[in-house]
Amino acid sequence: MQTKDIREKILNFMREESYAPMTSEELVDALGHDVNPNKFWDELLALEQNGEIIKTRFETYGLPEKMGLVAGRFQLTSKGFGFVIPDNKGDRPDVFIPPRALHGAMNNDRVLARVNNAVQGKKPEGEILRIITHANNKVVGVFHQTGDFAFVTPDDKRIGQDVYVMRKHFNGAKDGQKVVVEITEWPQEHRKAEGKVTEVLGNIGDVGLEILSIIKQNDLPLTFPDEVLEASRKVPKSIKKSELAGRRDLRERTVVTVDGEDAKDLDDAVYVEQINDNEYLLGVYIADVSYYVTEDSVLDKEARERGTSVYLVDRVLPMLPERLSNGICSLNAGEDRLSMACEMHIDKMGKVLSYEIFPAVINVRHRLSYNIVRAILAGDKEMCDKYEDILPMIARMDILRQILHDKRARRGAVDFDLPEQKVILDEKLHPIEIVQRIHGNAESIIE
Repeated sequence: MQTKDIREKILNFMREESYAPMTSEELVDALGHDVNPNKFWDELLALEQNGEIIKTRFETYGLPEKMGLVAGRFQLTSKGFGFVIPDNKGDRPDVFIPPRALHGAMNNDRVLARVNNAVQGKKPEGEILRIITHANNKVVGVFHQTGDFAFVTPDDKRIGQDVYVMRKHFNGAKDGQKVVVEITEWPQEHRKAEGKVTEVLGNIGDVGLEILSIIKQNDLPLTFPDEVLEASRKVPKSIKKSELAGRRDLRERTVVTVDGEDAKDLDDAVYVEQINDNEYLLGVYIADVSYYVTEDSVLDKEARERGTSVYLVDRVLPMLPERLSNGICSLNAGEDRLSMACEMHIDKMGKVLSYEIFPAVINVRHRLSYNIVRAILAGDKEMCDKYEDILPMIARMDILRQILHDKRARRGAVDFDLPEQKVILDEKLHPIEIVQRIHGNAESIIE
């Protein structure tokens, strides 16, 4: 029996209405052949340590919610109070925790709290009993030296308290610098957290310091491990003829990409053709990353760990090394690329008549930007002359966009056209202007 199965057996048994707290011996006897006795003890301990079950002073076990307790994530506000967001929330309300009842808990810690049923209010009120797991083992902030000791004031005001640093742990930090401090002693009720400086990020006002601080505060990776880079170097820069077997060859189609001006990794492309007076063919082509990043490979594990690419004001932290994200896995114009295709036949009312998903090979004809498409739709002569070969398709794309928009409107969809800003940087990465992003037909074509 798998570990997960044993834990679910224990939890499901305790969730039964008739369950009353039992000792570990009584539990294993009651579960009988449903669990492996040799693994039962380890899983019971793991559930207790994770706060999913509680061990009472009578050496019996039960669920927190049946004992007036709540396990969950603690969310601290900048005003000093916070809330415990319960695990498996469902219809269970958050638990308000006043400043006097934090007992050393920090923002995003996983905690166990007792609910005070005597306090009346819209939200239940409680106090932190135990910190199950700490979330802030590293903190970014400003280093303030006072004689032989210092304090680091966190950038994130929700952390709620300074971190004390002894002189032997300054590691070259100077007063007023931005640093990363690793917590070595967690806070107690009347005692601040202690830590040591692990990295000096720079002086206040340095170019790029605030972005670097955000990266460090969120523990975002700036580099890839050597084994990941080595694996990426083994991926070819171009596709081989043998790799085309079993793929539909669509390289003659006028497929285009449409992205922002500063996009680097181009992972989707489109094509529109009018079949007859009542039918359009819409082709959407996604870079076939899975061909190069196979399941459970070094590259796959790194990508899963990162979860997504992160787009910041002055840089992108990619999910995959640049050789893949900007190379073979990017649908660069004029280069053969492997893709997964979805081709749909859509009528003039926006109804999808049929669709097909299949592996393909494409060659993007043009790398377009929203500004280019916007200019073409507005009749800009220079852009229309430059992209004369795809003018009819751009017009069809806009027609199909309107058809699909009208269909959404008929179905009662809400159009959230919210303003969005973009920070313009100069060559030295200083912000020089904040402009509102244009969101028009060009953007809607892709969306």
